[in-house]
Amino acid sequence: MTRPRSILVTGAASGIGAAICRTLAAPDTAFLVHTRRNADGAQAVADAIRSAGGQAEIMLADLTDPTAPDRLVQYAAERFGGLDVVVSNAGFADRTPLADLTDAAMTASVEAIQGAFFRLTRAAIPHLKQGDQARIVAISSFVAHAYRANLQTFPASAAAKAGMEALVRALAVALGPDGITVNAVVPGFIEKDGGAHRAISAEALARQTAHIPLGRIGKPSDVADAVAFLASPRAGYITGHMLHVNGGLAI
Repeated sequence: MTRPRSILVTGAASGIGAAICRTLAAPDTAFLVHTRRNADGAQAVADAIRSAGGQAEIMLADLTDPTAPDRLVQYAAERFGGLDVVVSNAGFADRTPLADLTDAAMTASVEAIQGAFFRLTRAAIPHLKQGDQARIVAISSFVAHAYRANLQTFPASAAAKAGMEALVRALAVALGPDGITVNAVVPGFIEKDGGAHRAISAEALARQTAHIPLGRIGKPSDVADAVAFLASPRAGYITGHMLHVNGGLAI
């Protein structure tokens, strides 16, 4: 019996991560749904995957713990018989001005985003090399690309995401001979789940929306659709690419 397509998604209990799981869920898929602490949200996502005919397991872990990425990868590979897709989505936004950033705050952003991606992919590579049309997809952010006076800046987040994108490019070159594609999706402003924390106020978001050519902020499903494409066989000749999903924000 052929095993299901095994997919690991970090930060999957809400928002973009949850939408990715729901979009990719199908009878021939198996997911490890990761969250740092939102067990209820992860359970709801796992239930949705199972309703779509897929398999799902949940794992709670803080990705700033250097051992967590290895544990996630090993559990997914052992539970589902291999690993085919890694989606590195977990992270957070920090809008603290550069002059006010502490060393600890800067390190926290880098460890949660760039460091977690590095450790996650390092652990996954041996399994992906044995996988079926293996894919790595990182979720970056417009804050690493759009720098204008009329946009909120996020120095720590921008630095961490830009570093992650550099790793995406380096991995694309390194893993190309193995047929593994490595790409990033770069969202703009995206709707949050009800009650979820947002790094800027509703008033500031409304002002920012006025500068988006398509005239709206994105939905988690907009990002999930892009991830689904990059994770599919149709994207087999795309690697080292940053796919912007931002309504024209960074033009």
